[in-house]
Amino acid sequence: MSIIIDVGGLGPADIAAGPSALSELMASLHILAEPEHHPEAAEWTARAAAVNPALRDELAVFAPLWARFRCRLFYPRALPVAADLREELAAIEDLPRTEFLGLVAPGVLGASARPAPAAHELRPGTGVAEEYVRQCRRRSHSRGDLAVELVADPAAFRARLLAVLRAADAAFFADDWRNLGPALDDHAREVRRRLARPRPPVDVLTELLPTASRVGPGARIRLDKLQIDEVVVGRRPLVLVPSVRVWPHLVVKDEDPSCVVVQYAVRAAVPSGPGQLSLRALHDRLTALASPGRMELCRHLLGEPITTSELATRLGSTEPQVSRTLRQLREAGLVRSTRDGKLVRHRLATDVVRALGDDVLATVMR
Repeated sequence: MSIIIDVGGLGPADIAAGPSALSELMASLHILAEPEHHPEAAEWTARAAAVNPALRDELAVFAPLWARFRCRLFYPRALPVAADLREELAAIEDLPRTEFLGLVAPGVLGASARPAPAAHELRPGTGVAEEYVRQCRRRSHSRGDLAVELVADPAAFRARLLAVLRAADAAFFADDWRNLGPALDDHAREVRRRLARPRPPVDVLTELLPTASRVGPGARIRLDKLQIDEVVVGRRPLVLVPSVRVWPHLVVKDEDPSCVVVQYAVRAAVPSGPGQLSLRALHDRLTALASPGRMELCRHLLGEPITTSELATRLGSTEPQVSRTLRQLREAGLVRSTRDGKLVRHRLATDVVRALGDDVLATVMR
């Protein structure tokens, strides 16, 4: 599963790179809404969550806009990217009513597979608006309540949302952004410098974006995600938004005609460790551990390094059978083999198994 981005025809001038305070605020609010998904940010979450109860309640009301399906309203829609959060919020304040509705209604619904109605159809008392509210209510009660408010009075909805965002900025984000913004600016300058070199932009993007790989000889990039989509950038600008708080997510926003946005984690923000695992590598590791026979072999590999022949003796198996099993585990990154003179000894990569989950390692050890 992946998202394919076709950047054919784009030159360096068609690709913009710059941090967005609003997008970073949205990523921060996502962490507050889904803290169990972001254990690496537990310390920051505890500090940011210590806001007054009234603001906490308001953030919970609007959480559907950033909890899972990230609302397009919070990403750049014009170039150059606004210099600060004040400008970005002012731009939201100045949006025409129908444009604001068109950006927010899909976010309230929160389901890309089910498009929201056109903004001009979302009028109180109409069948289209009532069906939209029902669809949102089926997703969750909180989405249904937001939909009712949005349809009834978009201006009041907008004013309340902006007040919440400004309150969050004053409560914790402004201090955070003072620390994060300069480093993200430096990163964006480096990206622009690399794009200015005489090399295809697709090569720069493949190096830059986490889990990205080039597809064939053309200008297509595969982003490893649990989604299936193909984005043709075409004549639109491609806007790269570096982030600290977005990790481990990689966000691609294609629905707006103004530009395609990719928000990605800068490498300095990624927790130390082996890096993000590809879907293929994860599949291979889980598949390798799905066999009771391979799990039993892993148990024997937990202690001191052991040879193939000794494993075969312990398991009552043949050396060729054990060798095949070891090869499967080694190719999945679960076993490390080292040469000791004429002997090759094998041991379970417990750090790799632990990264799959404590329960997995505990089950092997049991």
